[in-house]
Amino acid sequence: MTPADPEFSAGGVVIDPDSEPLRCVVIVPTRRAADGSKVLTLPKGHPDGGETPEAAALREVREETGIDATIRAELGDVRYVYQRSGRRIAKVVRFYLMERTGGSLEDHDHEVEVARWVPLEEAAATLSHQGEREMAQRALSAMANG
Repeated sequence: MTPADPEFSAGGVVIDPDSEPLRCVVIVPTRRAADGSKVLTLPKGHPDGGETPEAAALREVREETGIDATIRAELGDVRYVYQRSGRRIAKVVRFYLMERTGGSLEDHDHEVEVARWVPLEEAAATLSHQGEREMAQRALSAMANG
């Protein structure tokens, strides 16, 4: 078996601290799953140049959701392997717990079909990928523990 090429991204579970119940931003990217279906996901993307993971996560959140945020804590990494053009890719996505500071969901970029607020508990149950559901659950736990 050939070794997998490494790939890194960073993203966020962005909460609206004034919402009741507590809400987070989810997106439906224009890019579909391998089977052609729509996916419900958290905002994330690759660092540009020498960008830190934190800076990349904040930028990607702003680009994909239209929301400005600050980082409250690191939630952890999601790791998985996938195939692209016949190559194995070992992907690591670092997620941060973020808090909304401004912006508008209508200001998201062309890579996103829709960005919307959903209850954080709902996100933990309905995001398309298990690793992202786990990050939403970690955010729920972090918020419950102050």
